[in-house]
Amino acid sequence: MAAMTSTSGNGRPLLNRRLAEFGTTIFAEMSALAVKTGAINLGQGFPDTDGPEEIREAAVRALRDGRGNQYPPGPGIPELRTAVAEHQRRQYGLSYDPDREVLVTAGATEAIAASLLALVEPGDEVIALEPYYDSYAASIALAGGKRVPVTLRPDAAEGRFRLDLDELRDAITPHTRLLLLNTPHNPTGTVLTRAELTEIAKLAVERDLLVVTDEVYEHLVFDDGDGTTHIPLASFPGMRERTVTIGSAGKTFSYTGWKVGWITSTPELVTAVRSAKQFLTYVSSGPFQYAIAEALALPDSYFASFREGMRAKRDLLSEGLTAAGFDVYRPAGTYFITTDIRPLGESDGFAFCRALPERVGVVAIPNAVFYDHREAGAPFVRFAFCKKDEVLAEAVSRLKSL
Repeated sequence: MAAMTSTSGNGRPLLNRRLAEFGTTIFAEMSALAVKTGAINLGQGFPDTDGPEEIREAAVRALRDGRGNQYPPGPGIPELRTAVAEHQRRQYGLSYDPDREVLVTAGATEAIAASLLALVEPGDEVIALEPYYDSYAASIALAGGKRVPVTLRPDAAEGRFRLDLDELRDAITPHTRLLLLNTPHNPTGTVLTRAELTEIAKLAVERDLLVVTDEVYEHLVFDDGDGTTHIPLASFPGMRERTVTIGSAGKTFSYTGWKVGWITSTPELVTAVRSAKQFLTYVSSGPFQYAIAEALALPDSYFASFREGMRAKRDLLSEGLTAAGFDVYRPAGTYFITTDIRPLGESDGFAFCRALPERVGVVAIPNAVFYDHREAGAPFVRFAFCKKDEVLAEAVSRLKSL
């Protein structure tokens, strides 16, 4: 049999042109480097310990009891949809009908893809905050949309990345269909403030835009005495009826492999997203849905303890990176730290990250992969701190040799 080539018999590329710019993800490349070199992997964002034992046992019970071993209902099991609705009410005072306004997905990644496939027509402009999670760009491309980045820019004085609201306003055109937002923001760790969200909401209402907001790190916001907190965009005037909010169990309960996510929105928007989602996975994560239904009902003390534990890890790695010579943008949320490598005499994040495993035995991610404007992200590198304390301490020790 002849070897497969990159083109078909008629000379056309095998890969759909919409995906031509997307190859193997940087996460696969860097994780492979970690395995090859035996380096500590602070690249990909997954914990190295499991979440609460009672939640794992809830999944085991569901498996043994035969719950979810066959296809669960298309929108998700009633227990989980009810738990999601109750979580939104308890945490944020938002009321959703579990039967008509909640949809369970195969993690947040499917929720993003299904939302954009459902809501974006070919040629529609989609504004996303740059740098952005790499699946955003791929999902916009799959939907045939035009990606319009609005760049979060580093503010060294404040030690954070800031949104320029004027730049966002200027990016909106008559062809803009949708704003794709992420707060808390991966990879910068920025948490949009009430003032920023208020202006975004006014813009969306004024320009009659749909909004898809990725809030998977909602329970990983660190109040460092400045009142920083997560505020759902759907809670602002005029936003509930135009916002698709995405949540996920993976980041909150440290079971990323279970791939349980969800959206909350109006019946009309949920129906639209479900129309696309049913032809992607149809259903997923059957027994795990029962476990996450129980997880969402955990007391507030769990969420507080989880957040404080992750804050301590953030501080451990932040201090170590500073001591190693990086400029550090200490995150207000998520479990990623963005650093500037220029104080180390470096300026190319790709070259730095590809050499780092051999140099000191640590893996990181170049932020430039999250940018359309690669030059804007060139000197920035992301480290994940969702690891055991002893792993972080060893990584810090190795990085100090730089």
